[in-house]
Order: sequence, then structure tokens, then C-alpha cells
Amino acid sequence: MLRRRTFLQAAAAATIIGSPSITRAASQSTLRFIPVIDLAFLDPVATTAQVSRTHGYMVFDTLYGMSKNLEVSPQMVEGHTVEDDGKLWTLTLRDGLFWHDGEKVLARDCVASIRRWAARDTYGSSLMQVTDELSAPDDKTIRFRLKRPFPYLPLALGKVASPACFMMPERLANTDPFKQIPEMIGSGPFRYVASERVPGSRNVYERFDKYKPRESGTPDWTAGPKIVNFDRVEWTTMPDAATGTTAVQAGEQDWQEAMPHDFMPLVEADSNLRTQILDDLGFTCQMRVNHLQPPFNNPAIRKALLGAIDQEAFMTAVAGSDPRFRYSPLGYFTPNTPMASKSGLDVFTGPRDYEKVKAELKAAGYNGEKVVLLVPADSLAQKPLGDIAADVMRKAGMNVEYVAIDFGSVLKRRVNKGTAEEGGWNAFVGNWQGIDWLNPLGHSTLRGDGVFPGWYKSDKMEALRTQWIETADAGEQVRIADDIQKLSFEEVPYYPIGQYKQPALHRADIEGIMKGTSVFWNVRRV
Repeated sequence: MLRRRTFLQAAAAATIIGSPSITRAASQSTLRFIPVIDLAFLDPVATTAQVSRTHGYMVFDTLYGMSKNLEVSPQMVEGHTVEDDGKLWTLTLRDGLFWHDGEKVLARDCVASIRRWAARDTYGSSLMQVTDELSAPDDKTIRFRLKRPFPYLPLALGKVASPACFMMPERLANTDPFKQIPEMIGSGPFRYVASERVPGSRNVYERFDKYKPRESGTPDWTAGPKIVNFDRVEWTTMPDAATGTTAVQAGEQDWQEAMPHDFMPLVEADSNLRTQILDDLGFTCQMRVNHLQPPFNNPAIRKALLGAIDQEAFMTAVAGSDPRFRYSPLGYFTPNTPMASKSGLDVFTGPRDYEKVKAELKAAGYNGEKVVLLVPADSLAQKPLGDIAADVMRKAGMNVEYVAIDFGSVLKRRVNKGTAEEGGWNAFVGNWQGIDWLNPLGHSTLRGDGVFPGWYKSDKMEALRTQWIETADAGEQVRIADDIQKLSFEEVPYYPIGQYKQPALHRADIEGIMKGTSVFWNVRRV
């Protein structure tokens, strides 16, 4: 591993230092951006892919926004009132909202959008479970009549965690939530230029001239006024991250969402470049397993494999040895946040005893069944996660079939519930943002209702999640979250494999990039 990283760093130096200077004059009105991975799915509600959510925030808007401190505030709504002991919420849309096709945004559009999103989201499904009535009594009013108080309502509608609650016209929002919408018509600050899309390579956005930012507040991630300073934003998917870094250094691109950690010493020495960590909560990583198919339909096998998980190896492969960019041992909630727990983490500490794990797997009933591991080969972080996942399982004596495919193909294949012979799978690796793992309400892959791919079902887990949602006592929520982590180490819905922080790279003349995830308002060239 160390020899591999030394080689990569040397190669990185040769790539950057040896590249020809082919800088071209930067367009003052165009921002050139390199996303972390290809935008395979345009519908930001029908997938949890982070790149689709980033795209979504350009094209669509949300009723509430979120600051870098995770506080929500009105965005498309002017405000709201709460009556009947917290059971009647009335939201009022602000004036001047238009769809990209020129039609006015109406409350019934938003009602349909909320319903579609709720069918795919953990916050949304919890909200709808306590909703007696969701209606649009007039063109500007959205009404929630609840069975019992649900204080998380603005958070649910304004959270950035995927999928966010994006508003779209009623005709699009009526699309089956498990199918892609047919066109990109939103009310966000940018229009999607479908005619210039090149799948796997290019996506283009233009400023929406009828977008009306909020008139008060301060720009802060997805909250406050969304002031657009570029007429055009071009996304270019690069074949690999090293090529992207070279393009930014040469002045051909302005901003790279995810720069290889190996390049940090090189770019930090270049006065024309800047790096920063946008998301201090980092990326939480997991290996998800299929609970419907052997061998991981056996809870004893899932638990036995815990001893093989080497979080240090996973994080070294992604982020190197610099402690600024990595964290382990990781549990089932984002580290250093209120719900994070230490319970059970000792299973990840100390040397790995693979012979012991082999014996425990055999005793649990593992008989050499094939494990089809899906690995996004075009992902800067997920590819090395997949490499380590295959390595640790093979060391534990498992029969691994390593399937390296593009990220879009992983998203398509992971919804297949069939056997491997029927195009199914047994495990895949993934990275989530820390905002996705903050609590039991929003943590999609801890749901015990069998919805998320992997199809983990647990009445015990759902009971604990319901208890957490229904209590208003912060101390009791911490206790329940600890019980959820303890249960997770018994039932193993997935394997936590570490947390890392991802540096972004941009030219020194680009300012105003906000903390959080990549958003394109407030950004300017100086």
C-alpha cells in the first residue's frame, strides 16, 4: 500500500509539472467546473447520487434552505405559521417565482413535488406518516394538517442530504418517483441546456433571467439570496482526477470538485491555485450488502465479517496518511456530531486476524458462495474503497467476483433484487456525505423497512427509529441513537469503513465558493 501511494505521488508530480502550458484566456461570464463524477442521472429525486443533487440545486429550488451550520430558513416560502399545538402548518410562497418555461410557481406544484420526494426519502416518508392533509387551498398556500406535532417539518423540506426536496411543475412531479422525469424544468437560478449535453462528458447551465433571489439574509450554502455572477456554467467530466487537476493548473478549468489528496503538496506550492475543504463533516463510507441473497442474508455471516473490516486500510487508500483528511474508527453516525456513539467500535481497533475471521465465517455457515462486489471504476474515492473491500474479503476466505463498472451502471444494477446470475449483486461500496448520517430520521441506509438497496428489514430498528423521531428530549435521543448503533453491530445493515475529508481545487481568481457542498451562486471571478 505504501509503495503504491509513493508511486502515485511521483506520477502526480510528473503529470502536473511536466504538462505543457496551454492556458487560454478565461471567459469572464463562464465558469468551468469539473464534477467529481459523471452526471449519469438528471432527476435529483429518483436517485441519492450526490452529483445529481448538485445538479438539482442549479435547476430546482427548495422551500427552505440550509446554512453551513445546518440551520434551516425560508427560501421559496416567505414564511410559515404553526397552529393547533403544532399540528397545523401553513406555508406561504413568496412573490416572483417562475418556472423555466415562464409559468408561475403555484402551491399545487409544490404539493405534488413534496409527495413525489416523500416516496423516496426517509424524512419525507416520516413526515407523510404523520400527515392527515397536504393541500394547496390557494395558489400561494401550502397546508399540512398533522396527526401529531412534527417539529422537523422545515428541516425535512430544507435539508441538503440526498434526496433534497426539490420543487418542480405539477406535470413533472406527477411522474412515478421511481422513474426519471422527462425534462429539466425548475425554478432555480440556472436553466439546464439539454441540447448541449454530451453523456459522460459535458453538461451546461445558463443563468435564468427570471430568477428572483430572496431580498433579505446572507448567502450561506443553500440559504439566503442566491446571487448568480456567471451567465453560463459548463461541467466537464474528466477521464480521471489527475487530468482534471492538470486542467485547472493550466487555466483550462476553474474549479475541480474533488482533487486527489496526493497532489496537495504540489498545488499548495502554486500561487495560482487554491484548495479548501468545503464540507467539514466529510464523507462517511460504507460497504453495503444484499440482505436478500446468500451469503449476506445470514446475519451470523454478516456479523462474522466485521472482524475483517480494516478501516485504516480503507482510508489510507482514499486519503493517504495525513490525519487532516481521515478519521477512524467510524460507527453508524457522523463523528463529532450529537448522535455519534462509541459503542461497538472496539471491533475495528487492533490488528486484523483473518484466520480467526475465516473460522468464524465457516462456523456461521459460509460455504464459499460467490460474492459479487460492485465497484464504481470511474470514482476517485469509491474505486480504492472497492479495491480494499475485495482484498479484506478475500483475506477472510470469501469467493469475491470484482465487478468494476461506471458509477451510473452501479446505480442501475444495485436496484436489481435478483441473484448474481440474474444480474444482481452481493455488495457494493459507497461514500455518503456526513450530513446524510446525522440522525436516525435522515439516515437512509439505517432504515429497517427494506426500501433502500440492500433491503435490510428489521422491526427492532424501525421501532427504535420511531422512538427517536417521536421524542423531543435531546438526552433521550442520544440514548436511542446509542441503542441503534448497538443493534447495527448485531444485525449489520452495512459495514462502516471510515470517514475522509475531500479537498476541492480552484483557480486563485475564483472567489465566493461557500462551505457545504458545491453550489454556484455567490461565486465570482476577480
